[in-house]
Amino acid sequence: MSPTLVTNSIRRLRFEHREMTQQELAEKIGVTRQTVNAIEAGKYSPSLEVAFRIAAVFGVGVDEVFQFAGPEPKR
Repeated sequence: MSPTLVTNSIRRLRFEHREMTQQELAEKIGVTRQTVNAIEAGKYSPSLEVAFRIAAVFGVGVDEVFQFAGPEPKR
């Protein structure tokens, strides 16, 4: 499995929210801890629904959790 072009701030956000564990986040968004770990490590890109759930847990927009690290699209 190759790394994705999407980076994220999940680890920072977890620690800013009373050092939430991956397990606690997983339970809040309805996935396994292993899934949270893979997303956080950049090994897996979440579905749009899961991305919105993660953002909602932290009370931020999706763009504050996920950033696209690929080339700018051609216009």
